[in-house]
Amino acid sequence: MKLKSKMIQRHPFHLVDPSPWPLVASLGGLSLTFGGVLFMHNYEGGGKLLCLGVLIILYVMFTWWRDIVREAVFEGQHTVAVQQGLRMGMILFIVSEVMFFFAFFWAFFTSSISPVFNIGGVWPPTDIIAISPWGLPFLNTILLLSSGASVTWAHHAIVGGFKKEAIQALLITLLFAIAFTAMQAFEYSAAPFGMSDSVYGSVFYMATGFHGFHVIIGTIFLAICTIRLFLDHFSRQHHFGFEAAAWYWHFVDVVWLFLFLTIYWWGFNLTS
Repeated sequence: MKLKSKMIQRHPFHLVDPSPWPLVASLGGLSLTFGGVLFMHNYEGGGKLLCLGVLIILYVMFTWWRDIVREAVFEGQHTVAVQQGLRMGMILFIVSEVMFFFAFFWAFFTSSISPVFNIGGVWPPTDIIAISPWGLPFLNTILLLSSGASVTWAHHAIVGGFKKEAIQALLITLLFAIAFTAMQAFEYSAAPFGMSDSVYGSVFYMATGFHGFHVIIGTIFLAICTIRLFLDHFSRQHHFGFEAAAWYWHFVDVVWLFLFLTIYWWGFNLTS
């Protein structure tokens, strides 16, 4: 009787079972890092080690998140207290992403407000033709803002219990996201400068390129949420997986607004 009483959980928190995935993920990260360095220095076998690391990381991502979904949906381990912890973790992750992009904005303003003599003392640097903000950048802004509205529509539909409407809203969001990525790729292919063209090219491609990478990650995030919604993994009360994806997508929207207003619009007006 005493043993049975000890086995009863008397707190709302989730004590996870022993898992092999942290160790496997660390080995995959080690393989990814060493393989990348060896590959970039043209060592034999570096590319194979790099691919092995990528495959291990992808496998761990799938299996680890599969276990988390199982704990949330089928085992009922994600209590209100656990969800609060998950929300705080997602908020801190987004804050760290804000700091990541803050560095690129700092580099842009430092270089543009006080251009050094190495680039001609002007911004954009000499021989750099800035991209007009009223072409593809403006179209991409409309696409992302529309996707933010549709993902909010999906959130309200989930809360209201309208599964079919939520799936439709998510599919529209994915359509906007894919269109944005395609437009961004087309803009890169037609850009009159490259990443190695002075500090302007470096800052432009690092900021917009990493934002595009985040858009791709967010698109995958929302696509997985669409599949989970179809499989009835979300309810009106328990749908934090979707909330995390929506928060991340709104973060991507806000970063693009700042990119459009600073690098595209304000940076382009400096040339006129």
